[in-house]
Order: sequence, then C-alpha cells, then structure tokens
Amino acid sequence: MEEKQAQLFEAGRTLFTQYGFKATSVAAIAKQAGLAVGTFYLYYPSKERLFLDIFIQENERLKQQCQDGLSRMQEPKEVIMHMLSCNAQGMQKSPILREWYNRKVFDKLERLYRKEHGNTSVHFLFDTFMKLVEKWQADGKIRGDIDAATIMQVFTAIINVDLHKEEIGIEYFPRLLEVLTILVLDGLVPGGSHALV
Repeated sequence: MEEKQAQLFEAGRTLFTQYGFKATSVAAIAKQAGLAVGTFYLYYPSKERLFLDIFIQENERLKQQCQDGLSRMQEPKEVIMHMLSCNAQGMQKSPILREWYNRKVFDKLERLYRKEHGNTSVHFLFDTFMKLVEKWQADGKIRGDIDAATIMQVFTAIINVDLHKEEIGIEYFPRLLEVLTILVLDGLVPGGSHALV
C-alpha cells in the first residue's frame, strides 16, 4: 500500500471507529489524513470501498485471533462454542465490525462486495468453517441431513440475535446466547434431534 493510501486507510479507520460509517465523510477522511479530497479518489472510488477494505482487514484480524490456539482436532461443539463466543466479543470491541450489522450500511456494502466478488459470503464464520463443517459431516460428527450452507447460516443467525438485545430484553444476555447455541449444537449431533422433513 502506498504511503498516501495508507494515510487514508488509517484516517478512515479512526473516523469510522469514532463516528460510524454514515457520519464519516470523504472530506473528513481526507482532512484527517492531511490530503486533498481529490487524492482520496485516486486510491478509493468511494467511502464504501474504503470501509469495506477496513472491514475485511478487521474481520481477518478477528478470525486469526479466534483461531490462535484452537485445535481443529477438538470436537465440533468446543470449536463452534469458542468461535461464536470469540466473534461476539470481537463485535463488542470493534465499532467497524458492528457497523456491518447495521442494515442500511450492510445493504450498501454487501452489494459492493458481491459486485466485486460474486456470491461469496463475507460473514465472519462462513468462509473459514464451511469446509470444516463439511468434514465433520463426512466424519459423522454432525448431522449430514442438513446441508453445510444452512448450518453456517444458523450460526450467522445466532450471531445476529446479539444485535437484538433491546428488543428481546438485555437482562437475558449473555445467557440467552449460551442456551441458544447449546440447543442448536445439541440438535446438530447425529441422533440429537428429529430428522428434518
């Protein structure tokens, strides 16, 4: 990354973290970086593109942090509980990652991402664990009658429940997430639930 691009990247990270996506303008990013607005557009076609680059870096950092010290030889329940917990903690600590779950921001960014990358998913766990879920299914460690993509979306749904604390009742958290996760994981164990129709 060139020096000016790096300055814009860091300025964007600072302002997006402090003020959020919507309240941060290209002019503010350029000013924070000590550069002209025109210089911004030499490196990024839009504020959305810069935010997406910052988000992807933050997401990768969180994934790496969650994977450090985790053995893929552990049982599926242990791995999934760890990853969901680590993701929830990471989301709480990173305003950049939390912005992804703001529907208005997400819709814009997802369209941009899909335009550039096709239908590949940008969700935290999806790309990292899809193959692992398929391996667990092949090994008989988790149910094979539910396709791996659906299982991954169930994990995404668990993550999204945390974003509705106020609607559900903040007094039920984090216990509600723990119970929901345990119930889902128990249902993924072969013989742990009724077959799906």
